[in-house]
Amino acid sequence: MRLFQQDCFNNGASIIKWVVTMAFLSGCIKHVSAEHVHARPDSHAPIGVMGDHVMDKGEYMLSYRYMEMQMDGNRTGTDRVTTPLPSFMVSPLSMDMQMHMFGVMYAPTKELTLSLMVPVLSISMDHRINMNDVEFTTQSEGVGDISLAGVYLINSTASSNLLFNLRLSLSTGSIDEKDVLPVSAGVPVQLPYPMQTGSGTYDVTPGLTYRYIYPQWSWGMQGLYTWRLSDNDNAYTLGNKLDASLWAAKTLGHDMSLSVRLNALRWENVDGADNTLAAMPTVPTKNPELRGGHRVDALLGINYIARSLNNIRFALEIGVPVYQDLNGPQLETDLVFTLGTQCTF
Repeated sequence: MRLFQQDCFNNGASIIKWVVTMAFLSGCIKHVSAEHVHARPDSHAPIGVMGDHVMDKGEYMLSYRYMEMQMDGNRTGTDRVTTPLPSFMVSPLSMDMQMHMFGVMYAPTKELTLSLMVPVLSISMDHRINMNDVEFTTQSEGVGDISLAGVYLINSTASSNLLFNLRLSLSTGSIDEKDVLPVSAGVPVQLPYPMQTGSGTYDVTPGLTYRYIYPQWSWGMQGLYTWRLSDNDNAYTLGNKLDASLWAAKTLGHDMSLSVRLNALRWENVDGADNTLAAMPTVPTKNPELRGGHRVDALLGINYIARSLNNIRFALEIGVPVYQDLNGPQLETDLVFTLGTQCTF
């Protein structure tokens, strides 16, 4: 764990240096100031990026996001592996995670915007018992880890801004989700790590966000590092995570913009182990050493401002992985999708 934390800090520092360097270099590029930046459809990042802007003093924003991640098939390293998985009694087949994210933001000053985000999750995973090919599904749902966040404006010009992000996730999600298995005689048993709705720990996520706006297009980047502060009540800690995004957006008229984004993710194995999983059959999802990995997603997005509805913003983003390297066998990601709306008043 300590080695990984040191590695994360080194990589996190590299991301922060990259953001700051690019911000400095872009300030040397000749540009034309864009008027009424906040009214542009690309004044916000793609909907899959959070903490990308500050608001005017006294403004509120209500937001809603529907997020879905679909996983199908297993992967070890960069190679797909077929089922039945050797050395396991049960093989995971697919997983679907749906999240409803409700948010409220408030700007006490023009430099600082605060936010509260409440996620509600629904997770299902399909399995196959290797010895008899019997298939079954486990499910869990509930409120996830509520987060409190702040975005602070470090530097701003007519066409750019550099932001400091800081988020604290509270341990409001469950780490004790249970379900009935074909071999549990009707008794609910503890579900593996990916089926839980929370981390069970207080998690801190610092980062930097940079945005640059031209008259008809814009680009931005964000680097975040999530650090789990301690073990949870079940004696384990989810892996720390690095999250880096680079995007560009092009305005299409006065109301719409299209975006492309690359999102690189790196997360580590679970540290420790949930001993309550002992009653489960042997399955990769209960092995804490098979939870880490790397992934790069390519995503396309749309932002639309409904001028006739008090400038309510509607947005969607959909993407697929272009690279995956998993500590497996582990379910691979096939699709990520976000649909959302934002209203400022």
